[in-house]
Amino acid sequence: MKIYRHEVSWGWLAVLIGIIVVSILGLRTEVKDGLFELGSTHIWANVAWMITATIFVLMMTPGLSFFYGGMVRKKNVISTMLQSFIVMGFVSVLWVVFGFGLAFGDDICHVIGNPVDFFMMRNVGVGNVTDPASEASQIGLVTTTIPLALFALFQMKFAIITPSLITGAFAERVHFSGYLLFMMLWTILVYCPLAHCTWHPDGLFGMLHVHDYAGGIVVHAASGIAAMVGAMFLGKREDGGAGNKPANVPFVLLGAALLWLGWFGFNGGSSLAADGIAISAFLNTNTAAATAMVTWITLDAVRGRKPSAMGAAIGAVVGLVAITPCAGWVTVGQSIFIALVITVCCNLAVSWKSYSKVLDDALDVFPTHGLGGIIGTLLTGIFAYDFFAQNDPDMISRGEFFFNHVLVMAGVFVYTFAMSWLLYWITDKIVPMRVSKWNEHVGLDASQHNEEYENAVSMELPTESDWIRSTEEN
Repeated sequence: MKIYRHEVSWGWLAVLIGIIVVSILGLRTEVKDGLFELGSTHIWANVAWMITATIFVLMMTPGLSFFYGGMVRKKNVISTMLQSFIVMGFVSVLWVVFGFGLAFGDDICHVIGNPVDFFMMRNVGVGNVTDPASEASQIGLVTTTIPLALFALFQMKFAIITPSLITGAFAERVHFSGYLLFMMLWTILVYCPLAHCTWHPDGLFGMLHVHDYAGGIVVHAASGIAAMVGAMFLGKREDGGAGNKPANVPFVLLGAALLWLGWFGFNGGSSLAADGIAISAFLNTNTAAATAMVTWITLDAVRGRKPSAMGAAIGAVVGLVAITPCAGWVTVGQSIFIALVITVCCNLAVSWKSYSKVLDDALDVFPTHGLGGIIGTLLTGIFAYDFFAQNDPDMISRGEFFFNHVLVMAGVFVYTFAMSWLLYWITDKIVPMRVSKWNEHVGLDASQHNEEYENAVSMELPTESDWIRSTEEN
């Protein structure tokens, strides 16, 4: 009998030990009486809608996998799709252990939550949160018509999709283990603080009257900035992405369709109720996506290109990003204008990026998500003022409202840029963030995962020494 021996991966062994420790700690979590009895203030329509919206938002991550996977070369399809898909596992565990507490736990200095409050989902159930002594009482004030557990689940899906967006920038050259470590650290040190500042009742941004309806700052601007930093830190692909024909355009269309559908839960669910704001967000989301799709392919055609499936898919996603910061707070006419302005800006940014000799953002994450989230947030400071002025007697002036959005966006840019660079650097010291030239040449599907997409990469690969010899001869 032939015995196969494999080298032990100490990094993955540490992950296994961590899972074992977490599972044992989870056995000791106390559950209070009545925590799983539906509360008297819950509205069944809201509960039903938020369950549906949560499912829709989770569907966006597989949609992103198809969207990104179809854009890369055939030798990197599986690895690119897995980088998005795997986040559903790692971040879900992180969120229930202490991530939800960091984002929505008892406020600490208006910038972060207490991770102990909701450790292992302690005090997070389906009942009412009315006990002032409960750590859950503060965040329970966000909404009393749905269970806190449902709110935590809904927010979990946002935490999953955000780091997944980053992966497109350093596609085809990132080391899988290094990416996982960075993604976990980034979720803890960038996403959770931004989510707390934005959506916690005592968060810093709310105190400044800066509002983000569904993630213009927290999701898109943050992920786009981190993506730009990642592309800069890892450097350009060895071949510069030469011959970068999309592996599967139907995958891109399928991904865009799933994202469009999931975005109805993303934006519509952010009202946390089955109400008029949710309907307005639903309508504005579809309108913005449609406007951006038409605008994008029109811009391409005006510049002499043929209308393409890729252009239509990218344009639709840009429109969805554009309306996210203010989906429930603006009119349909305003949503069309917002989508138009941001689509023009993003389309030009993608064109300009293609001439860059420094930035190899492989799938245009910053020009679409980053820039779209930033401009969308600034336009929120213009168009969302009337909504809040009608409902807040202590509302600040229109000029101050806009200035605060500019100020916060600048601060978020600096913090996210600096912290992301630091985390890339720390991760690279522990686990290399970039694969070797050889691994990049044969493709990450084969070199990182020993898998292939439709026989596009033969598993009978030449040896690394043969490849080096052939490159030297050429």
